[in-house]
Amino acid sequence: MMNEIGENVKKLMLLGIGAVAATAEKSKEVVDELVKKGELTVEQGKTLNEELKHNIKQKVKESVNVEVVKEADTNDILNKMDDMSAEDLAAIKEKLEKLSAKDQQDAEA
Repeated sequence: MMNEIGENVKKLMLLGIGAVAATAEKSKEVVDELVKKGELTVEQGKTLNEELKHNIKQKVKESVNVEVVKEADTNDILNKMDDMSAEDLAAIKEKLEKLSAKDQQDAEA
């Protein structure tokens, strides 16, 4: 179960990074087209492309930081489970089973 969650998070991160990369490529094409049409100077185009690259790198960095925090939270929860009562563990098990069933239904849909 935990590996599935980790894999889903990785897939989501890769999807996000792919979307960012596609956006960067499209943005560069638009800027290049504006330069060709004379609506931007070559220097303005270069500056704009650099700003876009910087913004994209920043967004990716923020996404990676979020992932690290989520992993830390998961490890913290797993460590705290050692001190939980049988009732608490049963409640967690029930919740995980419901989530797993929902994931399975979503996958079948």
